Amino acid sequence: MIQCSAAVQSPRVSHHPILRFVPPISPSNNVSATSSSSSSSSVTSRRAALSLSLFSATFSTLIASSSSKSAISEFRELPNSGGVKVLDVRFGSGEIPLDGDQVAVHYYGRLAAKQGWRFDSTYDHKDENGEPIPFVFVLGSGKVISGIEAAVRSMKVGGIQRVIIPPSQGYQSTSQEPLPPNFFDRQRLFTTIFNPTRLANGEGSTLGTLIFDVELLSVRHQ
Repeated sequence: MIQCSAAVQSPRVSHHPILRFVPPISPSNNVSATSSSSSSSSVTSRRAALSLSLFSATFSTLIASSSSKSAISEFRELPNSGGVKVLDVRFGSGEIPLDGDQVAVHYYGRLAAKQGWRFDSTYDHKDENGEPIPFVFVLGSGKVISGIEAAVRSMKVGGIQRVIIPPSQGYQSTSQEPLPPNFFDRQRLFTTIFNPTRLANGEGSTLGTLIFDVELLSVRHQ
């Protein structure tokens, strides 16, 4: 019997199918102890050809299924955003949020500096059942960094974007959200972004650049 299993990882950033194949196992009572080496080679070749054929068919099916839901394009700069650039990883099909709406998102937040250090993720924020807690905020309230608000305004519910946020649209103070819940992560984040020595050396454009992967989960009109 040929067994084939496929799992599709969903990182939120890329949707690349991961395929794992279990090689076919022939029952022992079908194998003669006196079979020749040429017969074994022939059986192995037929199994390999069949496995390859099955692999190709399964892989094509997974790619087609994934492509129908995702749309990897090129980065584009959002109009009137102060230089925020987004890459549509998956197009949403729901509502488009407006200022004043309450929105819920999942995100991964990384610094362009420090080798892309991931300083926060909603998937690390768990409720009592161990489920990730979305980040909820009112669009246009000014409590969230401008770059995230600009990106969310350009999305539909169900969409996923990778967002590159320049320093001018990122953290301008240590009170702007989203904030890492861990004190040491917050301290590391802000001592990097607001490092006076490195800012004086002209490194501000590197230190404060943020990369967020954002999924818009829901919109609620206030």
